[in-house]
Amino acid sequence: MINKKLVKNIDYSLLVLVIVIFIIGVLVISSATNSQIMGLTKQVKMQVVAFILGFIIMLFVMYFDYSTYGDFYKVIYVISILLLLLVYVPGLGVVRNNARSWIDLGVIDIQTSEIAKIGFIIFYAKYLESKVGHLDNIKDLIIPILVASPFILLLLKQPDLGSALVFVTIAIVMLFYAGLNYKIIGIGLLSLIPIIPLSLRFLKPHQLLRIEAFMNPNNPDLPGYYHVMQSKITIGSGELLGKGLFKGVYHRYDYLPVQETDFIFAVAGEELGFVGGTIIILLYGILLLKLLYLASKAKDSFGSLVIIGVLAMFFFQIVENIGMTMGLMPVTGVTLPFLSYGGSSIITSMMAIGLVVNVYMRRKRSSFLL
Repeated sequence: MINKKLVKNIDYSLLVLVIVIFIIGVLVISSATNSQIMGLTKQVKMQVVAFILGFIIMLFVMYFDYSTYGDFYKVIYVISILLLLLVYVPGLGVVRNNARSWIDLGVIDIQTSEIAKIGFIIFYAKYLESKVGHLDNIKDLIIPILVASPFILLLLKQPDLGSALVFVTIAIVMLFYAGLNYKIIGIGLLSLIPIIPLSLRFLKPHQLLRIEAFMNPNNPDLPGYYHVMQSKITIGSGELLGKGLFKGVYHRYDYLPVQETDFIFAVAGEELGFVGGTIIILLYGILLLKLLYLASKAKDSFGSLVIIGVLAMFFFQIVENIGMTMGLMPVTGVTLPFLSYGGSSIITSMMAIGLVVNVYMRRKRSSFLL
């Protein structure tokens, strides 16, 4: 067991916040999959099972001092890369939604990039620990960019643009927190201007269509237009207070695509209205601010960077997912943490919370196990 003094250091308000968001998610998924008519659906059952499994894994992650993970950061790096390569193993890797991002284990499919996120955060936090305050020029960025590149390139090859952008966001935010010089940030942003058009040449046709639909939101001829249009109509139909839980119409008759995963927030908007949607966004805002506060309390740079990496991961997914349902961001297939249906996403999110709790509970003294 973990020492009782460490247990007292746990921020239980963080766990309560996560559980509240998850419960809201289960209710909305239940409605999105018509549980009120069909009884408890497979999605609801799998989501609950995934959360329980994720909670157990979270406890396991908390059990070992987080510095132990840092000691094996090179091994974790290699394992994370291998996870992304597993999708190319014949008979194991499978294609879902035009992307080879999954491995089929028979009982369950796992999106390996989700687990690789945690490995990357641990590795990058440990790698940057010795570089905090020493990222003063472009030369100092060469190796940090090179070590992060394999993750991004492998994800683009799958292709999984959404996950690739999550990794990019994690790396940038962690570099910024490690003390990246502001001048370099400015130069980097300016350099993106000519790079972005060139990078479009490497995207797959369906990804380009999504971006084109985002840039031309009023063009109904574009394939990506339908998803966003239906999502905005669904959210708008909820008006101020919503139609009531389990009383939504648009998702029930499949007008809204992938309503239990990518567009789960639209279902919430229809049934809970502007007020309910705002409450969900506020809960996420509190979660992010909580993570920022906990990062400031870590006893070392490694711990702070781990929490910042988790914060960056959640921040991008929350902004991207909610934004795309409103037509404010391109559709990328990124899940909404703790709310969207998806076993891999739930388990990864719980692992991330486990890391955060691990760092915070050991903020005052060196930890040990009994």
